[in-house]
Amino acid sequence: MTREEFQKSFTELTDIPENRFHPLVWIGGEPEIGENVYIGGMSEIYAKGARVIIGDHCDIASFVSINCSDSHKRCIGLANEVEKRDIVIENHVYIGTQSYIGGGVHIGHHSVIGAGTIVRCGVYPPYSLIVGNPAVIKPGYYKNKLGGG
Repeated sequence: MTREEFQKSFTELTDIPENRFHPLVWIGGEPEIGENVYIGGMSEIYAKGARVIIGDHCDIASFVSINCSDSHKRCIGLANEVEKRDIVIENHVYIGTQSYIGGGVHIGHHSVIGAGTIVRCGVYPPYSLIVGNPAVIKPGYYKNKLGGG
């Protein structure tokens, strides 16, 4: 089976549209994705109901979830609607495998999200190293290394 045949069958079976990244990347809604972006297989970019922006020259590893939607409050009866919040990932950001980026997150340029990191609502400054669950932020970690300061 060719890649094109696989993509056609996969799209028909799942309603997940074809994308420019990988046949097994799930894209929901219409995220704004910049130039020279890599997204690894089995990753999800979910942008239905909110604005999701991914800048230029980003590298998103496999098994990453970028999801603007949070339904836990609706599920347990604290809200009537699913919460949906914007996500901004600036240029030159690396997101390690099996990481999660939730709604209300703004990641500054030239930042690294370590593998397995859970990034919740907040503004993360440029040149940061962000690792763990809960996420630990090392602001400016890459600033001097890249000549940004």
